[in-house]
Formats: sequence, C-alpha cells, structure tokens
Amino acid sequence: MKIQFSYIRRIILAFTASIGVLMSVGAAVADKVKVAGVYTLPVEQQWISRIHKALNAADARGEVDYTFSENVANTDYERVMREYAEQGMHMIVGEVFGLERAARKVAKDYPETAFLMGSSFGPVSPNFSVFDNWIHEPSYLTGMIAGAASKSNIIGMVGGYAIPEVNRLMQAFMDGAREVNPEVKFLVNFLDSWYDPPKAKESAFAMIDAGADIMFAERFGVSDAAVERGVKAVGNVIDTSGDYPGTIMASAIWHFEATIDKAVSRVQDGTFEASDYGQYSFMGYGGGSLVVDESLISPEVLAKVRERENEIMDGMFRVNVNDARPVSDK
Repeated sequence: MKIQFSYIRRIILAFTASIGVLMSVGAAVADKVKVAGVYTLPVEQQWISRIHKALNAADARGEVDYTFSENVANTDYERVMREYAEQGMHMIVGEVFGLERAARKVAKDYPETAFLMGSSFGPVSPNFSVFDNWIHEPSYLTGMIAGAASKSNIIGMVGGYAIPEVNRLMQAFMDGAREVNPEVKFLVNFLDSWYDPPKAKESAFAMIDAGADIMFAERFGVSDAAVERGVKAVGNVIDTSGDYPGTIMASAIWHFEATIDKAVSRVQDGTFEASDYGQYSFMGYGGGSLVVDESLISPEVLAKVRERENEIMDGMFRVNVNDARPVSDK
C-alpha cells in the first residue's frame, strides 16, 4: 500500500533538519537527565498518560529526574516552557498542537535545551524534535476485529478533533474493518474537544440509536454509552478493558517508552539533535501493540488478525497512512 504524501513530507523535513545540524545540542549529561513535561490536559487523559507513564518509568529506573506541569492553559504554555528552560532542564517534553509558533520560538531562544514535542509538523535544527502516536498499525487490526463482529454492519466512531493524528488512526481502523467486511458502514462525529465525556457519551448514544452495534472509543465517554446500551467497543491509546469488562473487544495501544528512551539516551551522551521520532511509535519498535479480549472474539477471526499482525511485524504488510478527515457513509 502507498504511504500518503503527508508522512513522506515529514520524513523529508526530518532529513533536511538533520543535515543542517553542525553540532549536537549541549554536552553529555554526567548525572540524571533533567526532564520537564508541559501538558495542556490532566496526566490522566489518554494521550498524555502514555507520555507520563514512560517518563515515570525512566525516573523510577534512575535515568531521569522528571517533573511536570499539567492543565497548562494555552496562554501560559510559552511562559511555563521558558521557566523550565531557565531552571536548567536538559529536555522539555509536551504537546504543541495549536501552539507551534510559541513553542518553536522558545526552543530557538534556548538552543542548549532539548525539546521533544508532539507536533503535526517537522523538526527544526538544532534542538526541536517532534513525535506522534503513529499507532495506525494496531488500529487497523482492531478494525478487523470490529468489522467481523458487527451484525448490523454499522460502526460508530467518536473522535476529539479532526487532525491528522486522530484521522489516520480512524482511517486505518476503517480500512481494517472493510478488509473483513466490505458491507460495513460508518457513522463519524468529532467533538471538537479533547476531554468531554458527557458529550462523547451523547454522541455515542445517537449512533447506537441509529443502528451501530460496535463503537470506536477514541474519547472517554464512548465506552460508557456502549455498556449502557449493551454493544461492544474498541479502545484507543490505552487499555480500558479492566474498567469495561465484557465490552472492550480490543484496543490499539501506544507505548511512548521507545520514543522517550531513545531521546533520553541521546541527551545523556550529548548527541541529541532535531529529528522526527515518529517511527518509534511503530509496532516494529515496540511503540504500538494490540491487546484483545479473546473471550469476545472468535478463534477464526483472532487467527486472521494475528496473521496480519505478523505480516506487519515482518514488513510484509503496510498499513496505509491517510490523514484525511473521515466522514460518515451516506
């Protein structure tokens, strides 16, 4: 399958940025790497929680000294970044969707500080690196499970914002569902919010009332609706099956450890430079995985999914990257 031009463009940007780096950021760190996290949402939120978990693990191993600020307003984000840079942090991690200009301005003012930011755009020499949760591969696999399970041939999908980072996961899910069930149709809605469980729940109720018997739970609140209406759901980024037993059939999990461990090691040895860390979210690097509740999936479907998973890991199957906004079928 062909990779969409947006990802190719990011790879080119990363390569171009790395060529322009004449020297690494700062010098080798003699002791622990001091890392600050700057987050616009609570650390319990799905996406942020994966970053927070990986950094806490590195802290527990004694590799980093980790501190963080959560619920930082967009208007305060630049100030908080600067405060951490002034405190001598070796690396600052966060998400800058919608805050690109401000964050890149700060990075330019502190060239000796490493910045590793979730972003839709490319890295900038010498010290601004980017990452994202490229878990389109396990998302495809969860789509296969959902497509095979749907009896009504209608699947509901509730997302946060229609940005590339969300769109590509939903598109991959839809592709996976269509592989096993060409008759399946989708109902798609975006909340224009990263955290509004009541709104997500109401959106899911509307889709279930319209015939959806499987829900793609990109946001909190969707699985609650699935439980109340007795339909199944597929999770995203984190595993919530323990909170919704008998409801979550499978989840595409993001593991940030591969990304942060690589960045920390480069800061530690003084080789950190502007790069795109997106590849470290791929399954082959351990950045993404599939979890399933085998009690909710037939052995035949599970065998087909595992076969496709092995092909992805062996490089024999490539999941298409499609950043376009998904829409409901008419």
